[in-house]
Amino acid sequence: MVSDSDVSSQEYSDNDVSSIDSFTTQEHVVTNEEPVKKLKWEFYGLTLWIELEEYDLDLTTAVEDLAYKFNLELIPKCHMTAIYGMTHLTIDQAKEKLQAVKDVIPTWPDFAPPTGVVSDIAVCGRPGQVCDVAWCELTLSSNDAHEEALNKLYSLFHDSSNTSWNRCKPWKPHSSIAYDNPENKEFSLGDLVQYVAQHPSLITRERRVEAISLWDTNGKMEDWKCLDRVYF
Repeated sequence: MVSDSDVSSQEYSDNDVSSIDSFTTQEHVVTNEEPVKKLKWEFYGLTLWIELEEYDLDLTTAVEDLAYKFNLELIPKCHMTAIYGMTHLTIDQAKEKLQAVKDVIPTWPDFAPPTGVVSDIAVCGRPGQVCDVAWCELTLSSNDAHEEALNKLYSLFHDSSNTSWNRCKPWKPHSSIAYDNPENKEFSLGDLVQYVAQHPSLITRERRVEAISLWDTNGKMEDWKCLDRVYF
């Protein structure tokens, strides 16, 4: 399955989709003299990312290749977001809770191969959308075991007596590959489809969860910092 939402859909011909050879997979020698296009949106709070296992660094390479190809700011780590925008914890409190994750969730359930690829645009204020950003992703599926694990993670990082933290269900996990500003975004669904077709491990392999990492996501993406990480 592929998806490109109404707000982000673009018509393109075969000539618009760049040749596979233009994607570099080993060397990322920047020859473009234009400055890297940086995200304008300012994020907030502390965020938990789920980091998946890789096959010959296929996820990391995909993030690097698309950033290089379209002169975009590099996502600091290929990830799936578990909890975002936490402002009720200090960094020390969040780190302490992170170290307790494996006591609550000894192993995170494995993920089946992605169900599709998506290119989309989020607009702040629309239902379920908290920022203005364009992105492309590998879409994964959730199951009862994943929902239970995420419930435990939320319970650990939020005060269970405060019902305002209740999350949206079901979870819609996705692995982000590239981010761009929504106006005049550089990549299309066709670019992602083409790239994945030449790197099939991205959508054909099951993956275990390698780690959960804690990030300070206050400010723009260039300001984000990894604070800590626990491995499974």
